[in-house]
Amino acid sequence: MDFDKDAEIDTSQIDDLRGSGPSSGGGGMGGLPIPGGGKTVGGGIVGLILFVILGLLGGTGNLPGLGSGGTADNEQLRQKCSAANVDRFREADCRQAATFNDLDSYWKTNLFPTLSAQYKAPRFAIFDGAVNTACGQATSAVGPFYCPGDHRIYIDLSFYDELASRFGAPGEFAQAYVIAHEFGHHIQTISGTEQQVRRAQQRDPGRANQYSIAMELQADCYAGVWAKAASSPGGLVDTVSEQEIQEALRAAAAVGDDKIQEKTSGQVNPETWTHGSAEQRQQWFFRGFETGNPKSCNTFSAL
Repeated sequence: MDFDKDAEIDTSQIDDLRGSGPSSGGGGMGGLPIPGGGKTVGGGIVGLILFVILGLLGGTGNLPGLGSGGTADNEQLRQKCSAANVDRFREADCRQAATFNDLDSYWKTNLFPTLSAQYKAPRFAIFDGAVNTACGQATSAVGPFYCPGDHRIYIDLSFYDELASRFGAPGEFAQAYVIAHEFGHHIQTISGTEQQVRRAQQRDPGRANQYSIAMELQADCYAGVWAKAASSPGGLVDTVSEQEIQEALRAAAAVGDDKIQEKTSGQVNPETWTHGSAEQRQQWFFRGFETGNPKSCNTFSAL
């Protein structure tokens, strides 16, 4: 995965909460745990958020956070990721910041022409251990997640060690896939898809899991659409190779419901799935990559 070595990484939409002091927040959040690594929030799987706002209501405590719409001091991150640091792309946080910038640029340009929705930029928060959000408290056990309440993507970068060592999905572009997927959930929120799905789940609770799977697969497809754009020179992410696309596909497979269940319990139960199988996740990521068109990501057509 090559980056534009001379490009400036814009950290103005990034909140570096690592090592932050105590703060309070509250709300209620939906997140996804590292399988077997902690409390399940939302019955989901590693790193790819299920947009159900759950009952962790009223949670406060000595956790880093931003309150209502605040921002964090990221001066150290800005300096670390500046073009003056020739080693910046060896650092996971700078690579993630650059990927976030590229995603923001892609969707800012393409959202309205393809999905007829007005773009609103998200923010990206890097934390360690635990964090307060507009959706409630979360720990690293939920993995990367998106909070629609504050339009932020949250990640503890130690997640990528788990993804590589435990689930066999290493690589820089596997990491890019994760943040691209979470960015896809932001697109679903600002385009109205997330709200439509919640209403459908309320009307038809017997198919709530099917709607959740369709939404997760659509976020995978949106990640593939961005990967297609990123594989052509011209952006901050300069080039993506075929090998790196395979890294993303391996990561998508690694977090399939069937693979997670098989690894953690030795049994596979499709009736409890909320994110889709390994095959489905790869299929929809690759559909987005092949077409390069968000309109091809209608995962709800079979419902």
